[in-house]
Amino acid sequence: MKNLTKTILFFVATIATLFALNAFYNINHNPMLNVEQKVVDTSHLSPQKLFDHTWQVVKNEYYDPNFNRQYWIRWKNHYRGKIKTEEDAKVAIDTMLESLNDPYSRFLTKQEFADQNNSITSKISGIGVNIVNESGKIRIINVMENTPAQFAELKVGDIIVAVDGIKVSGLSLAEVSNLVKGPINSFVSIDILRNKNLIKKKVIRKEIAIKTVKSSIDKNIGYIQLSSFISSSTPNEFLEALENTDNTEGLIIDLRGNTGGLLPNAVFISNLFIPKGKIVSIVGRNGYHYDIMAQETDLNIDKPIILLVDGASASASEIFSGAMKDYHRAKLIGTKTYGKGMVQKIIPMPNETGLNLTVAKYLTPKGKDINKLGIDPDIEMPLKKSDIMAKRDVQLEKAKDVMAQMINAQTSNDKEN
Repeated sequence: MKNLTKTILFFVATIATLFALNAFYNINHNPMLNVEQKVVDTSHLSPQKLFDHTWQVVKNEYYDPNFNRQYWIRWKNHYRGKIKTEEDAKVAIDTMLESLNDPYSRFLTKQEFADQNNSITSKISGIGVNIVNESGKIRIINVMENTPAQFAELKVGDIIVAVDGIKVSGLSLAEVSNLVKGPINSFVSIDILRNKNLIKKKVIRKEIAIKTVKSSIDKNIGYIQLSSFISSSTPNEFLEALENTDNTEGLIIDLRGNTGGLLPNAVFISNLFIPKGKIVSIVGRNGYHYDIMAQETDLNIDKPIILLVDGASASASEIFSGAMKDYHRAKLIGTKTYGKGMVQKIIPMPNETGLNLTVAKYLTPKGKDINKLGIDPDIEMPLKKSDIMAKRDVQLEKAKDVMAQMINAQTSNDKEN
């Protein structure tokens, strides 16, 4: 890995050039954010004019020029004179966007847009937990290391009952998350339910650096968990993980649960394993077609590779998986991927708001459109409920068994040659 520094500098320059004329695209199953040179638009428009501006942006840039088989002009004056407040504008814009029947295009309030912009820096002001909504219960599923949550002895499985005295029953994950977040060095009071016992915790908020890549080694097999493509630090983190696993004979890359992120990150990581050829094609409005090609590098990773995928592996994960499968560069193990082949652009809007807008679709190197279809694994290995309850990762176990076979096959082939 002597050429890692040279490689990353080359890629950064390449990506900057590639997207100099086009804003970065966000390609995420659950769209989060994108980066443009102008990250926040601080200009101010009245609620009515904000709606008018959004209508115009969609008219100019939306992927489908037929706008879901409707006459888009009809929305221009649909709410004329009726939009008085910011909430009026949000409701009107949301209704207009819903008419596109596109789950990925949505309007972002000032707070939502700020939260998304924080994601790209991989830093938030919070306590360091990940939460899910399980049948209305807000459960902690991860406590990050060296964070206030760990020091306050919050644990995986704890159910959050209230935050600062506000009961969270019936609230969305975003609403609960916003209650927990707050100014750095301020305190938040959290009531949790643990083994039927109600426990009160007072936790200080700190700046939380979020890592998207983790690595480990099991004997001669390297393991890299890539949880998201969203962070600007993901390329550096992934290169560090490659360096940490450099002396292994095989590599397992875990994309399970990775719902996507930034297109440049997907291209960057794919290019580490695919030294030449097409990585992905972007197909835009009115026949626009652009092939993103691999760039030559001094990095040579020739060890066997397995990708672990599941139904939540989406978008940027599917670009990486699709390219690796099309070039027979890796075996895919797990279950069919999500099937999200559409590309969103995050557009800063006036009043510090934003817009996630579908502007293109992508195709794998062989020209496959995987939208709503997903990518089939080479080896189907479902994760049963009984395995989850027993905390047994049969997919990873299968990957290690297959990897051992791949390493033996490559060793035998090397000896013959």
